[in-house]
Amino acid sequence: MKKILLLVVLVLVGTGLSFGQKAPTLLPGDPNSDERWAPIELFKKQAPPLAVLYEAGTYRDAKGEVMPYRLFKPKTEPGRRYPLVLFLHGSGGSGTDNLKQLERANWFGGLVWALPDNQRRHPCFVVAPQSNENWPPVRLRDGQLPEILLGPGRDRLAIEIVEKLAAELPVDRSRIYVTGHSMGGAGTWHVLAERPDLFAAGVPVCGRAHPATLKKLIRMPIWNFHGELDKIEPVATSRDIIAELRRLGGQPLYSEYPGVEHNVFMWVYTEPALVEWLFAQHK
Repeated sequence: MKKILLLVVLVLVGTGLSFGQKAPTLLPGDPNSDERWAPIELFKKQAPPLAVLYEAGTYRDAKGEVMPYRLFKPKTEPGRRYPLVLFLHGSGGSGTDNLKQLERANWFGGLVWALPDNQRRHPCFVVAPQSNENWPPVRLRDGQLPEILLGPGRDRLAIEIVEKLAAELPVDRSRIYVTGHSMGGAGTWHVLAERPDLFAAGVPVCGRAHPATLKKLIRMPIWNFHGELDKIEPVATSRDIIAELRRLGGQPLYSEYPGVEHNVFMWVYTEPALVEWLFAQHK
């Protein structure tokens, strides 16, 4: 049965279909062609300067636990409410300096929403908290990837930051989204399962979910991405997650980039179709 499910996933990846549902069209060209690298190189020039527009904040919960975050605010109009994107950084953004979550690898998933063209078409708030631990609770294992555990972890504080901002700012609570890559991809799966009532959609990138949480996500709009040659989080991780979620009755979208490794986030967040798809999702 597992082999059959895997075959179904591979067929759907190749055709761009999900149970008869047509996936958005990705940019043309082989992922490693000059044609497809061009928007990535352009993004590397356009996005990093936007990080200074993200205001620094610090959240402290009732127990005294602290989490720094960066917040981008759109130009707002009286009486109008705006989507909010929660970005969960990868391991390279870990720390307490309130900077690294929007640097280097985290440019892509953290800053794409603030690009002038995206803000013109889809003005939104963006919040990028910073954790010094894994987003979901994990059990460390020698020589192996951390084991994802059930229950809240550091992602709990990220969710509380979103709730705080949604109460203080003109946020459209029907359009709160979450995305992240690697460690942040695992965090994305985890917060969606922790609070499916809060989020309208999620975009996990090369991250891992706990299989027992997937039944909570049957009705959640999800677009999952992975690189075929990922040596850090094997592509089988996403293939198995998507196969199981579909078996349970969910209809997630899944895109896999041939010839791409763990840096798949560079391709994912430079897909114009992703931006359009995400902001079209409503609760």
